Amino acid sequence: MRIGILFGGFSREREIAFAGGRTVYDNLNKALFDPIPVFIDSFGNLILLDWEYVYKGSIRDFYPDTARLPHSAHGFSAYAESLGPLSTQDQVDLASGIGKPIRPEELADHIDFAFLALHGNYGEDGIIQGMLESLGIPYSGSGILPSAVGIDKAFQKKMMAAGGFECPSYAIVPREQWIGEPDRHTIATELMDQVELPLVVKPAHQGSSVGVTTLSERDTDQFIRAVSSAFFIETLTATQWSGYEPPGKVNYLKNLTDIRTGIGLPVMVRGKKIYHPEDLLTFIDRHFSQSGEELILEATDTEAAVILEAFVEGTEFSCIVIQDENRQPVALPPTE
Repeated sequence: MRIGILFGGFSREREIAFAGGRTVYDNLNKALFDPIPVFIDSFGNLILLDWEYVYKGSIRDFYPDTARLPHSAHGFSAYAESLGPLSTQDQVDLASGIGKPIRPEELADHIDFAFLALHGNYGEDGIIQGMLESLGIPYSGSGILPSAVGIDKAFQKKMMAAGGFECPSYAIVPREQWIGEPDRHTIATELMDQVELPLVVKPAHQGSSVGVTTLSERDTDQFIRAVSSAFFIETLTATQWSGYEPPGKVNYLKNLTDIRTGIGLPVMVRGKKIYHPEDLLTFIDRHFSQSGEELILEATDTEAAVILEAFVEGTEFSCIVIQDENRQPVALPPTE
């Protein structure tokens, strides 16, 4: 049986998905199964990945090829989206350097079952599940509806409360409310009154590994930074920027443009979309040399809502439930 391991993707958790796919590739019983690594790139293309790339440390170590990236005087690394808008043929040419690009309708010619190692958007939100069902390819994990509900934590909270499940106190902050609020200190105070401390701030439509902050002190400035981080928005002041030495500016932007620690790329700033860290460095330097006005940097794939949830202290267990040959639920042993 050919097991297609779908990993990578274009979500903020693509590196976790890449590492997870490698683990599956390593541990799948080769005597019973033929593992087929199916890498999904920054543009959503499916690539039958050449096996040697499975063992690269991270996606940026091999894709895109560094020869295709603009020269970076400060050693910035970047994902394929930093190449800017690419034509379909350009994307195919890029993908051909690491394997064989295939169209979705060709996937069933190469795999019998899809093991989904994908995380976040396109991996856990029902979209890839819908594509696989339309192609008649069975897959691991939840179906379309539970995936769509599960990725939307704000809607999920409402469903759980309506179903009578015990939930910690929570509040939902829509993006429009946060962006349009001139006095964020007031709304921060109101929200901290509504949700008891300590509390967890997290994006509503991501996995649980990015944009998450735990707050234990009643500090409105810290609260504002946490919510903005969950929306993948960064405010940069002239004083803050001038306080960095040149190497500090580079390190700041490396963290800011890394999808694992910051808002990622591309970013929108003052109506301009910027794709590469070098271009962002030049833009910021030029702006603050001419103006003291703060900059608002916002990810292009920002969040629609942020959830505030009372912190639950205790030991965490997961219990996976699968369906047997008779379509009956079977609980696997709980894992801590």
